[in-house]
Amino acid sequence: MTRWTRGEADIERMLTSGELQRVRGEAADGTGWMEKATTTLASAEELKAGDPNSAYTLAYDAARFACAGLLAQQGLRATVSGGHYAVQQTVIRQFGSTFEPYGTMRRRRNELEYPEFPDEVVETAEADRAIVAAHSLIDAAGKLLSHLSLF
Repeated sequence: MTRWTRGEADIERMLTSGELQRVRGEAADGTGWMEKATTTLASAEELKAGDPNSAYTLAYDAARFACAGLLAQQGLRATVSGGHYAVQQTVIRQFGSTFEPYGTMRRRRNELEYPEFPDEVVETAEADRAIVAAHSLIDAAGKLLSHLSLF
């Protein structure tokens, strides 16, 4: 299997800048991340009616785990300096617009995590939309995983 070439220059730049790092061995296997994504999303679904804020955050986490699985499968990992934004940029540059909802979810999750006012609320409908988006991202990542090799 050959290296995924779409977005290759961007990934090389992110490796050079320290936003991404290479991993090897067992860390270069995305299947555990996909399993974690699925489990976390199930928890989000359970919480959405009673705690939509937490359900949104868990849906975001599930989407992030799926995206991290794509990176891991390629022997890549976001660093502390790259963080969640590096995950976002990597998946969008490599795999396209299918992964753009992750960016929207990341920004909203930051609003919830670092609110301007303590009463920031997520309505159940918004949590539902996040869960649907996370399902879509997990499904897309699952379809790609077996086609990826080390970067």
